[in-house]
Amino acid sequence: MEIERKFLVDALPFDLSEYNKSEIIQSYISFSPTIRLRGANGSFFLTCKGEGTLSREEFEIQITETQYNHLMTKIDGQTIYKTRYYIPLQDNYTAELDIYHNERLNGLITVEVEFKTLDDAKNFAPPQWFSKDVTENSGYSNSSLAQIL
Repeated sequence: MEIERKFLVDALPFDLSEYNKSEIIQSYISFSPTIRLRGANGSFFLTCKGEGTLSREEFEIQITETQYNHLMTKIDGQTIYKTRYYIPLQDNYTAELDIYHNERLNGLITVEVEFKTLDDAKNFAPPQWFSKDVTENSGYSNSSLAQIL
């Protein structure tokens, strides 16, 4: 089960160069059900996601580069390119900050935080640099963004 909240970020209040990052290429084989392909730092994954926003089922398997390349010929929608930074937060949470590089998404910055329980998610007090909470706005899901490009 994946439990996460997603926020917009209007401006970064700090330099990101000190944080670990991944260059992510993300595509979808299907939007209903959600079946995602992701390549990041030489690793490749196939992910199936259930319905929902704050909480939903997620199943992910690592695949080979050959399998990834074959499945990439079957994608629906557009591929998303983004840089993800991993920023430690208080209480052992990690902010996964995504800066999108697609032309139509240029300037979009989102941040997600994953939680172990629904109560943890609901009680989370976001840092001041987090902006609008878009967890319940499916238009900001990556699968939706891949369809508007």
